[in-house]
Amino acid sequence: MSHIIGLFHKISNFITKDTSSENESPKLLVVTRIIALSMLAYVTISFFFYINIINTFIIVFSLISFMTFLAIVIFSYRAKTSTIVYALNISILLWAASVLSYFGWNSGAQQFITVLLVLCFFSSYGKYKLKIYYAIALGIFRIYLYFVSHNTPSAAAYDDRLSYILQIINTAAIFWCISVIAYIFGKESRSLEYKLVTYNSKLEDQANTDALTELYNRRKAWEYLHEVIESGKHDYISICICDIDFFKKVNDSYGHDMGDVVLKQLAKTMKDTLEKYSFIARWGGEEFLIVFPDQNGDESFMLLSRLQDNIRAMQFTSGEKTFKVTMTFGLAEYDFNLGLDNALKEADEKLYMGKANGRDQIVF
Repeated sequence: MSHIIGLFHKISNFITKDTSSENESPKLLVVTRIIALSMLAYVTISFFFYINIINTFIIVFSLISFMTFLAIVIFSYRAKTSTIVYALNISILLWAASVLSYFGWNSGAQQFITVLLVLCFFSSYGKYKLKIYYAIALGIFRIYLYFVSHNTPSAAAYDDRLSYILQIINTAAIFWCISVIAYIFGKESRSLEYKLVTYNSKLEDQANTDALTELYNRRKAWEYLHEVIESGKHDYISICICDIDFFKKVNDSYGHDMGDVVLKQLAKTMKDTLEKYSFIARWGGEEFLIVFPDQNGDESFMLLSRLQDNIRAMQFTSGEKTFKVTMTFGLAEYDFNLGLDNALKEADEKLYMGKANGRDQIVF
């Protein structure tokens, strides 16, 4: 088994070895080599099936075809990829025309033009006009081959059994080549698409997230508020605006780095306590917005009371000093008749009412 795996790696390394040319697609080069190697195998296998009708032409033609595709593989390690692709296209077209002229339309060689068509559209980005022109040219060439060879008797007489065998070999070879092209370039496309989707998702998260607390930011909060209200799916919506009591004193006494720690720890406590029931955002500075969809004011008050208890139990350490913080909450139940601005204003007014009456409380 180890010998088989070793052989597989050697073949893989041989096929995937890149050229020294810069700014060229390694995947196109790999595909071109595989197709050229496949044509080598096809020509070799076909030759042995012609053994009963073998003659000088078949020997010479098979040898020339073999040497042509072998040369393409060899020069793919030295020449530019574009040159190799052109050589492969010309070689397959000349080979197909020669086979059809000698063995007739039933030989099926015309089907290899489909491989070139697929390779044309997968091989590079852009150049759409050139691709369309080449596709039209391939179609015209195939039609020309049909009229030239369809009613022309084969120069080599072969029975139905050989015809069936050739069709099977042709089908296998063509399906293999098209599958290789689609797999290699399709895999790249899927990989790029996945990376793009992931990158866009990260950008969206960054645009909607507060970098320090990892809560949603004010922009996302506005978007969410409009979505939850306009959806019409919620009988109750409660809105809370809250902030940290004496946060400036924390910054002045322990430094802004410690202030950042307080913000992050409070954000984590909010998420741990309320995330299943609410939407939480950093509204600005030390101020936060909490939205409770499907929760009336009384239910939201109970949840905030649980949060308040958890915050009171928190303790922060700065050097040898320890301290605690509290928060004040302004809670309003959304009135569908008065609108969002009124609900936010009401919550904000209740927050400042709590501040004025001693802080560390929930005003509803």
